[in-house]
Amino acid sequence: MVETRTRPAPAAGRPAGPVLVELGQVSRWYGNVVAVNDVTMTIGPGVTGLLGPNGAGKSTLLHVMAGFLAPSSGTATLNGVRIWRNHEIYRLIGLVPEKEGVYGFLTGWQFVLSSARLHHLPDPEEAAHRALALVEMEGAKDRRVETYSKGMRQRVKVAAALVHDPRVLLLDEPFNGMDPRQRLHLMDLIRRMGEEGRTILFSSHILEEVERVAEQIEVLVAGRHAASGDFREIRRRMTDRPHLFRVRSSDDRRLAAALIADPSSAAVSLTRDGLEVQAVDFRRFTRLLPRLARDAGVHLWQVSPADEDLESVFSYLISRSV
Repeated sequence: MVETRTRPAPAAGRPAGPVLVELGQVSRWYGNVVAVNDVTMTIGPGVTGLLGPNGAGKSTLLHVMAGFLAPSSGTATLNGVRIWRNHEIYRLIGLVPEKEGVYGFLTGWQFVLSSARLHHLPDPEEAAHRALALVEMEGAKDRRVETYSKGMRQRVKVAAALVHDPRVLLLDEPFNGMDPRQRLHLMDLIRRMGEEGRTILFSSHILEEVERVAEQIEVLVAGRHAASGDFREIRRRMTDRPHLFRVRSSDDRRLAAALIADPSSAAVSLTRDGLEVQAVDFRRFTRLLPRLARDAGVHLWQVSPADEDLESVFSYLISRSV
């Protein structure tokens, strides 16, 4: 089947411009347990990853954004309009919860079609066909959901969330249970929808998923908003933690001697693949390295950060929050 990206015309009252989900000092507690504590963030068009360990409060925050939970304090709005007890927002929002919310006795087709009818779409059958095609579930649409694998149930949940062509998509651990091919397909679909201007937020505790899909990250640790932005920029702001670089050059020994003499480098190791340098002063090191190499008559072949990934960001932020 040939995929089409044609979208239906905006419904009445449906904004044509960017859609922003904003949280202002949101907290949510259950008795004496604080699940989310004083979180302020803005989610705009594109793909944002909500990163945090299990129990960090990610699901609670997504449910507040979807209008399923009221903030205990603070505000949650969609384009400036309060989300809680505002049924009109469901014209704009699609939610894929982590927990199974699927009736096993229904077929995949019946499940997605029922979602289309609940949204009072003018042509629910066409909308259901289109949504199932997006997640590559047409071949299994006539099977009962209880016969699906975990990955297939995840995909049919995504189809039900997409059936009304929402401008905002909230996904809670969407890649759980998917095989590698299914994960890659859903990652590509999410990236493509983000490029089309949808506002997409997906949660994960798996660093590789967020790193591959998200343009932006929001880090939640123990219910608190620990960091926000591009993870590489967050890593560069970690001035109290050494940065590890791998360097290859025409004369690694001579370059190592020059680097050790400068206080910007805490340690320099000579390996079979070149140099490993721990830089304690990121700005000074990046300015100094080309000059040192030039003065020593050494040609630089490769300079790459060895720890500028989400693993280092995540470990650092957890250590700062506990």
